[in-house]
Amino acid sequence: MTAEDSKDVSGLLVAWNNGDEVALDRLTSFLYPELRRIARRHLRGRAAGESLESAALANEAYLKLTRAGGIRCENRVHFLALCSQMIRRILDALLAAHARGVELLDLDEALSALSRNDARKGRVVELRYFGGLSVEETAEVLGISPETAKRDWRMAKAWLFNALTERRQG
Repeated sequence: MTAEDSKDVSGLLVAWNNGDEVALDRLTSFLYPELRRIARRHLRGRAAGESLESAALANEAYLKLTRAGGIRCENRVHFLALCSQMIRRILDALLAAHARGVELLDLDEALSALSRNDARKGRVVELRYFGGLSVEETAEVLGISPETAKRDWRMAKAWLFNALTERRQG
């Protein structure tokens, strides 16, 4: 990456940090080959029959970034580390859901229902589970105390567990 490219990435990160969603589009397009490389690395050693592709994981990480909002990245390395963490969490979520027999559509519907009932708890789940943020980072993004973020996280997990259990039984 040239010094000029590095400047472009830095400028796009600043713009995105200031709420410019178009900057995230441009940033992701610019770094897409690196996102695919990260996704391929995460996919290495997985079962041969799995149909996941690096492009799908890179695209899903992008979607998570657009939905998360309020995430700040200091530089290119920080942005790529965040994307790597998101890709890992996406894979973990798929594996956990598959192992528990949870259908992803059911999980998405349950999370949407939670967000309709309590938007903040829905955001806590998105930021913590899908965004990979710590309790403290989640609290900062949402402008709440870490204790409130912890309480929302516990309540949201219990709510989602109950909702998914009811879907399976009903």
